[in-house]
Amino acid sequence: MSLFERIIRDGPGRTGKYTSGEDVVETPGIVSPKEMFPDLFSHPFSNTPPEFPEKIRWPKPIQYTGILNAYVGEKPDGSPESAVIVPGCHTLFDNPRRFTELLIALKERFPMDTAWYAPASALPSNAAILIYCGFDLFDYRAVDLMTVRGMFCTPDGEYSYDDVRESGLCNCEGCKNGDLKLHNRNALDTEMATARWFIRSHVFREFIEKRVRNAAWQVAVMRLLDAAPAYCEPMVPIARSTPFSANTADSLKRAEVTRFVDRVIDRFIPTRTDTLVLLPCSARKPYSLSQSHRKFAYAIQNRAHELILTSPMGIVPRELEAIYPAGHYDIPVTGYWDREEREFIASSLARYFEKHQFGRIISHLDEKTHAIVEDAARRAGVEVESTCTNGRPTSPESLRYLEGSLKGVRKIWPDMVRGTLSWQFDVDLDTSRLTLKGRRGRRKVMKGNNQLFSVDETTGLLRPTMDGWKLLGDRYHVTIDDFIPQGDVLAPGIVDADPAIREGDEVFVTGPRAQGTGKAFMGAKEMLSSSRGVAVKLRKVKKG
Repeated sequence: MSLFERIIRDGPGRTGKYTSGEDVVETPGIVSPKEMFPDLFSHPFSNTPPEFPEKIRWPKPIQYTGILNAYVGEKPDGSPESAVIVPGCHTLFDNPRRFTELLIALKERFPMDTAWYAPASALPSNAAILIYCGFDLFDYRAVDLMTVRGMFCTPDGEYSYDDVRESGLCNCEGCKNGDLKLHNRNALDTEMATARWFIRSHVFREFIEKRVRNAAWQVAVMRLLDAAPAYCEPMVPIARSTPFSANTADSLKRAEVTRFVDRVIDRFIPTRTDTLVLLPCSARKPYSLSQSHRKFAYAIQNRAHELILTSPMGIVPRELEAIYPAGHYDIPVTGYWDREEREFIASSLARYFEKHQFGRIISHLDEKTHAIVEDAARRAGVEVESTCTNGRPTSPESLRYLEGSLKGVRKIWPDMVRGTLSWQFDVDLDTSRLTLKGRRGRRKVMKGNNQLFSVDETTGLLRPTMDGWKLLGDRYHVTIDDFIPQGDVLAPGIVDADPAIREGDEVFVTGPRAQGTGKAFMGAKEMLSSSRGVAVKLRKVKKG
């Protein structure tokens, strides 16, 4: 009997434990095929590449999926084992589009608490992307083959051992003793441990963006997965506890970025006003804490809806500036935006113009950024005016011009609560009687003396109380079976879940005998397709 339990997920990559009999493997990790899957060696023709003709796989001693040549073992009772073996997947590395298509198709056919084994495929130079694709189990066969060929394995590629033998590139025990096989195995073990550490640290995507640069097929696989948001986005947490590093152009395609912008356009409800002011970003986050935005605030004096233009986030409303990842990203500042960045901002801004009809749009931006705004305005069929007189938005002349252009405009108060609730829960609430109280770090949303929400300062999101959930309707509900939770809610106890739920979301747990509020530890899809693992971490439970 075997079991797989996911521990930490960071997008498609994850850590976990695979248990088979007495053996326990920390994943992603290395297994011995003969010990972990001994019955494979009694089945001829089972280890054939995915694209081999069907007739070559005859006879068929192993259950196949019909998509990939995947082996699914069986428990004594006939139910599926907790591992799927995909032999020959390395034969598709030269065709990343086909590899990605087949991977997604196969993944959709099995529960998410299934371990995935890629035999004879892992090298230190490709293990990271295979883990990012969702593989958990590997073996030493590929590196042992490299040893036979006299190749020295590193995370950057494979090199002739004769060329590097005296180079001092590595001081592992294998290199000290002239044992190439031991070195290659150590290099793969180290890469597995490195990947596990980055996943646990919630910066696995940043790690992947660095690792894949050594092989074109790996970059292509990463980008093709990004181009399949229906597959990747449900597995990406709504927020992380670590900063968001956007160091490459590929960061524009990350699920966190596209999800944030899509929600800004499709969900977010701006504070009611007829005037929009477009502003540049700042290095400091949230923007309002920076010197430049303090100057902007003094000039605007709450007389317009403020929208910040930035890369990689595209557009960030003032009401959402503290929400992950808008309030947590870092990007190299060069003063130059490439064509892809300009297109992303322009297309996002055009969609925002079309969704919200402002009577007046003011661009308080330098000439290069203003050109992006003009492009977006042409697409949306609207007019914009500029208040940046000398190319410097923070110059005294530009600030006076901005202040004067808003003369006579009625003041508004940016409604952070309504804006956040609309973005977070896709609801439109009347917040006129709600007040935000407390200092940063201990802020609460009150209605009279009744607390409805608290602010999670690490993510900018709102945490509903039991009374707060009453205002949100049936959004982000998790339905459990007939029991009273004692701490965390495990996946087997979940009957239903709102499809919008992602890991890290605030959720309301409801069942025949209890209600509770807490944070999702799995997305809705993973909750409903898993037979083990923590699904919701509860803060409060109410019986009845």
